[in-house]
Amino acid sequence: MVKLNKIYTRTGDDGTSGLADGSRIAKYDSRMQAIGDVDECNCTIGLAISAIQTEYPQHSNVLASLRAIQNDLFDLGADIATPGDDFTPSEMVLRIIDERIIWLENLIDETNADLQPLNSFILPGGSASASALHLARAITRRAERSITAAHNEHGVNPAAMAYINRLSDLLFTLCRSMNNGGADDILWVPGGSR
Repeated sequence: MVKLNKIYTRTGDDGTSGLADGSRIAKYDSRMQAIGDVDECNCTIGLAISAIQTEYPQHSNVLASLRAIQNDLFDLGADIATPGDDFTPSEMVLRIIDERIIWLENLIDETNADLQPLNSFILPGGSASASALHLARAITRRAERSITAAHNEHGVNPAAMAYINRLSDLLFTLCRSMNNGGADDILWVPGGSR
């Protein structure tokens, strides 16, 4: 269990951050950028949870899934913060595992089965819950780009990259779910503002 007695340590005052193995890297390093973007993704999922609790408290299964995802995202940050090319999880090393990706895929399939067919791209918006999920989806895509950049520079667990990719897909289907199963989606009309 993690125990934090002190919030500030002063160890980052020199512009570096610590990794899981105790090594230090620049705060602007691609690995730290990815960790920060995953954190921002997690924050926006928290915002979406708050919106869903207010707007659709009956969606307890969605809320429980999003809370599990928030926990996964902390694991994902720890995974990225662990250097090396051995991506095997252990008692002391957190790694995203294939079972979590399969879990996301099952959630996507379950959610998508209840949605109206998609006949156009949709604009971000609709209900407050859908709007918050759209924001989380967009930030998740940024996190995916950052993780890919970190992978190209340092090497990242392939399962971590797959997880963040599936997460954005899930968030998209949840956006539509929170828009009355897609009935209240705002459709893109190409050239419609001309």
